Amino acid sequence: MMSPLFASAASHVEPSQTAMLGSLAVFALAYLGIATEKVDKTVAALLGGCIVVLAHWVPYEVALHAVDLNVILLLVGMMMSVHILASTGVFEYIAVSLARASGGSGLKILVGFTIATAVLSALLDNVTTVILVAPITILICELLELKATPFLIVEALASNIGGTATLVGDPPNVLIASKTGLHFNDFLINLGPPVVAMLALGTVIAALALRSSIEVPEALRARVLRARPERAILHPERLKRAGSVFALVLLGFLVGHPLGLEPGVVALAGSLVMVLVCGMDMHKTLERVEWNVVFFFTGLFMLIGALEHNGAIELLSELILEWTGGKFGLTLIAVLWFAGVASSVVDNIPLVIAMLPLLKTIVPEIGENMGIHDAEELRRHVEEPLYWALALGACLGGNGSLVGASANVVIAQIGKRNGHPIKFLQFSAVGFPTMLGTLGIATLWLVWRYL
Repeated sequence: MMSPLFASAASHVEPSQTAMLGSLAVFALAYLGIATEKVDKTVAALLGGCIVVLAHWVPYEVALHAVDLNVILLLVGMMMSVHILASTGVFEYIAVSLARASGGSGLKILVGFTIATAVLSALLDNVTTVILVAPITILICELLELKATPFLIVEALASNIGGTATLVGDPPNVLIASKTGLHFNDFLINLGPPVVAMLALGTVIAALALRSSIEVPEALRARVLRARPERAILHPERLKRAGSVFALVLLGFLVGHPLGLEPGVVALAGSLVMVLVCGMDMHKTLERVEWNVVFFFTGLFMLIGALEHNGAIELLSELILEWTGGKFGLTLIAVLWFAGVASSVVDNIPLVIAMLPLLKTIVPEIGENMGIHDAEELRRHVEEPLYWALALGACLGGNGSLVGASANVVIAQIGKRNGHPIKFLQFSAVGFPTMLGTLGIATLWLVWRYL
């Protein structure tokens, strides 16, 4: 029998409050399981998603709607395409060629791949980039007898930093653009300069921190220089066909946004065309998809959907904005850091969805405090800087933990499958300081440019 004390407390808790507290508790337990690695992360996320639905803390339809099908289709399509390309030997060819071009220098490979990953993430998106770059990185490291895990962690961080610079690089930017009417050049001009500074500083720090562990013996360097990369190509005709289709997929990514083409659909359609023109076995191709990653994201999206549905994310956002008291400078920095820290724990897409309308509601109050009444001037000097703070925080915050960004999870799974696992705390030991450092640079940029 329930005690009077607990009965009294329960009677004052509204159903929505119960749902909010319950979904927060399940999310916390799932996150604890993922962080401590006591439970398989896919089991933790998917079971958590099932619990919030079974407990009626989120309607089933809402939980399904929270699953980002674009991300799911992008993952499945790109993994299928990469498997077909890998069967031709092209990744081995690229790995040997790059190893020879670097003279077998681990430092040159680290710096080169860090910069290349960031640039590709700005042009494509960070998930696509790591799916392409990670297998080549692992092959090069195995060729040079280097530990691949540090390289993979650095590349995950670089992908999130690079993706921050452009409209198409990271999903939060796409979302902000669609809700505000900002264009590609707006993102590049306002986010590009700090991203370049972050990448430069991050590359130097990574090179200094890992220099002792990426030394390659002279004998091994000599062996690499004698290698003939052309021998790695196993199916030249399949490579021509698959490569042609993949080039069209990349083109679709680049022109997709103005044409209204979702990257997930482009990737899946391209992979299916590749299966047809290359005569691949569909069942064997599907076996190469990292289904545990797909289901991990499905569960995580359901958990975040429950938090969003029950107002947990919106409540946190309102508390931050209430604390700033309508002061522009304080609000600008608070939005940056709140979005950054929150995005290291929860998915940044629902966070951005919750923050955008809240920012719009406080812009007039901030304008009143600043003596700005003209609508265009208010948008240029108050509203848009808040969007850039949100974009920087939401994108850069993904580096804070292994589950903070889709690219982190994907690259960790690729590493695990190839015998180079990335532990949650191992990633956070590098990623969290990186997040703090990049948010620090972003703070200086926002203060200098807008205050």
